[in-house]
Amino acid sequence: MAVTNTDTKVITGKVRLSFANIWEPKSINGGAEKYSSSILIPKTDKNTMKKIKAAVEAAKELGKNERWGGKIPKNLHTPVRDGDDEADEKGEAYEGHYFLNASSNNKPGIVDRNRDEIIDTTEVYSGCYVRVSINFYPFDTNGNKGIAVGLNNIQKWEDGDFLGGRSRAEDDFDDLPELDDDEEVDDFLN
Repeated sequence: MAVTNTDTKVITGKVRLSFANIWEPKSINGGAEKYSSSILIPKTDKNTMKKIKAAVEAAKELGKNERWGGKIPKNLHTPVRDGDDEADEKGEAYEGHYFLNASSNNKPGIVDRNRDEIIDTTEVYSGCYVRVSINFYPFDTNGNKGIAVGLNNIQKWEDGDFLGGRSRAEDDFDDLPELDDDEEVDDFLN
């Protein structure tokens, strides 16, 4: 049976973005500029993990047949990692999650809950909850063999706390009192 794109494509359940470079491409560790994000998948989301496992297996078969000379390499790099093992380095948001890194040369489509395009770059960010469309594919680069993850599209699910220490302006400030017409604002320069 031939492996198709539908075998290696996954639409996740509710996941969280981290290190989201989805509006402008960015070079990671001196590599080519790409759109990318870490995707945090709750360990309780068995359905998404089942789909990912099947897609990784399909990508392995694709690699075996098209890249790796008819067999799956022993030291194959797979994309899913345990966030609990890396929470000290990556942050507490990774606790209780699996995660993977997805990237693309092409800008992902980004839509809201109603599938209307989002163009405001502040609407989807690291810490935001989304669904993502990703695909898994085999690679063989400079002797490194494995399964990588392509970032296709993003659908915003809901807001979340910013990751990386940033806060929203509306959370930092209270409303200012209205100024009376005859009230003067202090001139601090004089």
